[in-house]
Amino acid sequence: MIEEHRFPCEQCGADYRYDPAKGQLVCDHCGDVKEIGDTGPWKGSIRELDFRTAIDNLLPLQEMEELRVTQCPNCGAEVEFDPDTHATECPFCATPVVTDTGTHRQIKPRGLLPFQLDEEAARSAMTDWLGRLWFAPNGLQNYARKGRKMQGIYVPYWTFDANTASDYRGERGTVYYETRQVMRDGKMQTVQVAKIRWRPASGRVARFFDDVLVLASHSLPKRFTDALEPWDLTRMEPYRPEFLAGFRAEGYQVDLDEGYGQARALMDRQIERDVKFDIGGDRQRIHRIDTAVSNVTFKHILLPVWMAAYKYRGKTYRFVVNGTTGRVQGERPWSAWKIAFAVALGLIAAAIVGYVMAQNQGL
Repeated sequence: MIEEHRFPCEQCGADYRYDPAKGQLVCDHCGDVKEIGDTGPWKGSIRELDFRTAIDNLLPLQEMEELRVTQCPNCGAEVEFDPDTHATECPFCATPVVTDTGTHRQIKPRGLLPFQLDEEAARSAMTDWLGRLWFAPNGLQNYARKGRKMQGIYVPYWTFDANTASDYRGERGTVYYETRQVMRDGKMQTVQVAKIRWRPASGRVARFFDDVLVLASHSLPKRFTDALEPWDLTRMEPYRPEFLAGFRAEGYQVDLDEGYGQARALMDRQIERDVKFDIGGDRQRIHRIDTAVSNVTFKHILLPVWMAAYKYRGKTYRFVVNGTTGRVQGERPWSAWKIAFAVALGLIAAAIVGYVMAQNQGL
């Protein structure tokens, strides 16, 4: 079954949208407001799912869903559009796309962070960020300020929980100093030379990992999404489709097992830091770490991002705004004439300084 969620206004029949400022459903046609109730199949806490069950394709059918999506031919993003939308632009790269009836079968989201910033606040954050980029072209700044509305998109992520226990072997280094006589500038001098004394070390460290976050999309550069962190996952809500009213949602492109591989890499880096701390001393060497992982669970979650993709003088510029904190990231545009002007100013300033110094030396 393809799930479609529509929220007609109880007063006039137009569609409600979720208003981040009010935290309610709002009808832009007649102004009616509706609370998001904690009812239906999405009520309750955010439940974890067993990783091994999912990998073995044994999840219950109610944990799966089919979405009608459109795949961008340029960046590959799979975005859910309204049924009555037939042609639009990809929100990730501004490429024109024609909607189709392609489907994306996925594990249902278990939780999400609702948008807290509306489009006006997100645009203000983006234009302020552009305003601090002195070398950005003025034309792009003006175009971004007056351009089309930003797109609110829920971006897919995985979170993983796991218990780990790691046995290690390595060496603990203790720094000590030896006094030596060395010849410097024709004179014998006494110096302290640092040495390291190494001793074998072994032990075990254990850690519970909670909500290791992994981006489940290839549509945006990872450096953009990493720069939007941190996300306050303690404020997540159980998934309810009402929160998506008026927004778009992207289907995940990173499969569960690939996401777990990325999560394990993050865990391993933390475990290595734990081992070094456990070894102690002034220096540490790690020869071997054997990690046993158990009780692995996961969630598919959605995080809110405001996006703008502008084509300016034949080039696409993308900007993203954290939908809860207002943190901004994007492609940094450069203005050739501003750079040339700055270089010219620098050369003039250097010439003036050189002239003044020359005059002072002449005196």
